Amino acid sequence: MERRTLLAAGGGALLALGGGFALMPRGQSSDISLLPGAANAQESTGELPAVIEMVQGDPDAPVEVIEYASFTCPHCASFHANQYQALKANYIDTGKIRFVYREVYFDRPGLWASMIARCPGSPEFFFNMSNLLYEKQREWLASGDPATIIDELRTLAKTVGLDDATLDACLSDGPKAESLFTWYQENADRDDINSTPSFMIDGAKHANMAYDEFAGLLDGKLG
Repeated sequence: MERRTLLAAGGGALLALGGGFALMPRGQSSDISLLPGAANAQESTGELPAVIEMVQGDPDAPVEVIEYASFTCPHCASFHANQYQALKANYIDTGKIRFVYREVYFDRPGLWASMIARCPGSPEFFFNMSNLLYEKQREWLASGDPATIIDELRTLAKTVGLDDATLDACLSDGPKAESLFTWYQENADRDDINSTPSFMIDGAKHANMAYDEFAGLLDGKLG
């Protein structure tokens, strides 16, 4: 029996659906009011900055796996603690697949976490910060209070080397927030993403799955 539970986190809503989380309706405003320091946020004055794809593995690998996930999704945290670790060891680090991580924004905390992870613009930092965000997900989301969540996120970011000035700049970057939100909506529309985690494997959409099933699918394509 499929369980459905409406949850709220930091002003956003999402719907739990068994093995994943359904997206909130697209079309939500992506303006700077979504940022924690909205009063001091930078407004867009022209062309939005390009979004950097976060990629691991051999860029010329024969198989591409794109993960769509949210930093506030418990099923995504479980995937990253389990299946992802085995995929990284056996397929990403060995150069068998090109792995791309694309964020989905259920809510404001998910966007804030993404902006912090993307702050330096380095894939290495992004994936290290992503691992930490998933590992500590319950802790930084526990309060449900936006101000407390921001404080928890900033504390986590400082453990990996970001300082207050850098975090202030990243979290008040209105054009970057707008660019990320637009990018997310375009990706979700194009690839018909309606739950997380979801995967595009060589252009075909797949739901969350056990590692053995994932490995079997990849081996079939590689073989």
